Amino acid sequence: MKKLFKWMIPATLLLLAIIIYACNNKLNLQPQGSLLATNVNNNSGVQGLLIGAYALLSGENDPGQNLGNGSAASNYVYGNGCADDAYKGSTPSDQPDAIPLMTWAATEAGTSAYLDEKWVVLYSGIQRANDVIRTARISPTISTPDTIEYIAEARFLRGYYHFEGKKIFNNFPYVNESISYSNGNLDVPNIDATGSYINIWPDIEADFTYAVNNLPGTQPNIGRANKWAAMAFLAKTYMYEHNYTAAKPLLDQIIAGGTTATGTPYALETIYESNFNPAQKNGSESVFACQASVNDGSSTATNGGNGDTGDELNFPYNHGPGCCGFNNPSWNLVQAYKTDANGLPFLDGSYNNSPLVSFPSNRWAGTVDPRLDWAVGRPGEPYFDWGIIDSTWIRDVPNDGVFVPKKNSYAKSQQGTYSSTETVFWGAGEVDANNVNLCRFADVLLWDAECEAQIGSLDQAQVYVNMVRTRAANPNGFVYLNATYNANSSTYSPQTTPGDNYSVKSYAPGAFTANGQAYAINAIQMERRLELAMEGHRFFDLARWDNGTGSMAATLNAYVSIEKNRSGFWVVNNTASFTKGVNENFAIPQTELDAENASGKVYLKQNLGYQ
Repeated sequence: MKKLFKWMIPATLLLLAIIIYACNNKLNLQPQGSLLATNVNNNSGVQGLLIGAYALLSGENDPGQNLGNGSAASNYVYGNGCADDAYKGSTPSDQPDAIPLMTWAATEAGTSAYLDEKWVVLYSGIQRANDVIRTARISPTISTPDTIEYIAEARFLRGYYHFEGKKIFNNFPYVNESISYSNGNLDVPNIDATGSYINIWPDIEADFTYAVNNLPGTQPNIGRANKWAAMAFLAKTYMYEHNYTAAKPLLDQIIAGGTTATGTPYALETIYESNFNPAQKNGSESVFACQASVNDGSSTATNGGNGDTGDELNFPYNHGPGCCGFNNPSWNLVQAYKTDANGLPFLDGSYNNSPLVSFPSNRWAGTVDPRLDWAVGRPGEPYFDWGIIDSTWIRDVPNDGVFVPKKNSYAKSQQGTYSSTETVFWGAGEVDANNVNLCRFADVLLWDAECEAQIGSLDQAQVYVNMVRTRAANPNGFVYLNATYNANSSTYSPQTTPGDNYSVKSYAPGAFTANGQAYAINAIQMERRLELAMEGHRFFDLARWDNGTGSMAATLNAYVSIEKNRSGFWVVNNTASFTKGVNENFAIPQTELDAENASGKVYLKQNLGYQ
């Protein structure tokens, strides 16, 4: 568990809260331990339960559950690999349950263990949050202000876990604190009496709204949600509902006066890579993050303990931190970083044409956005201070391509400090202290840019996009060749030979207004891809933008049609097809359908197209 309250709660109580009182994911199974039979209805006890609810942000730390990479906080499998940002990586026979997801195989996807892992951890988090709410309300010793505070944090977390379930599975049942093992009301439906799916967006809105209204602006511990984080996720909820009118004033408030949990005003980090450097985490751009730590005693009892175990497979193979060759960036993503003579992206899709960036022959000779070399490790480029990347860094070049992920990694000079030295897990070096950014300020700016483009000012939308691009253009934040990497500042020295012909510039004054709304929205969507690449957002952005139009199917089917000539993964899976109206969400896990519907009555109904 992340050490959010380490000055407030003894370690023994923390472990009790996480291990003994953790509820099981499946709503029809008894939790581990009896909550009512224990003395937790006091201040320190409820705080311990709250820590247990925060713990599952990592996608791990669920006793008795064999969770894996499908539950990772970063959502890399779903957000990157199931979209056009990344390939599965490794070898075809390693983690094969990811393949039907990434090839949108409707008849197989519901049986993938990855989906059940995500379902498990989300409902475990929901039940832990509900334990906090129930227990705080019956405590005879907790003050009214503290009760409100604990419930507000728990409702934020409950809203977050339901939000994740809604965006991944769509028809995801809402479970509030009235549903518990003590009353036996465990078969929670996702359909009403007529068989129609129940919309849980209003319930998610209510949780985040309560958190906004009752959380303080600052917190005593850096990993705790404050009112601004809650406001950001309420705005994000409205964005997914396409309610720009409701989202915009919230985003405006965050931009004008929002602060981190410690009171630092939100701002873009000066150096782009600072967002992904464990030595610089929780900076001004961090709206809310899954906290990670290593070498704190937690790994002696669990696989990876408090580190970012969800991304343990996403390192170059036998180089750098050392394993395991998953989550390789796609050619399509790398091509998207091409820039034109004005330092702008190719918004017409022509970026994906030959010549190819980093290809040995007939190589792209133009300019590229410098964010490319922080999102992606490329041949001939330095991987922090680990050395220069070549083909030996790739586990299976024909299937995986020639690129490696980078945002979840750490520098060689940080090894042993920000990577685990104590874990019982087989690969200590793959467990690091890099936070998983669940929302950063660049997200907020680009959401507001969307709102401005939809219902406000195209000029103001351009201001927000240009803020993000201006940061990317800072030469102190470029990758440099023949230079020494400073892991404390995310910079190279000397800054004499850039890693490539970098060029990223702002849109000219009035460009969005002159070219119209469709152009502005296209530019904003491209900026989200470039800025947030490999952070688990791409699939969900495509689904959100689709909104029934079929644009997601068009984008991903076009991706396969070209990528099958570049990647062995798509050569093998060249008949894969994304189906409009089905694959924008994932199948409800078959194990959950079987469990909830075991009595013969249907409580949990599979998503359309997956029966």
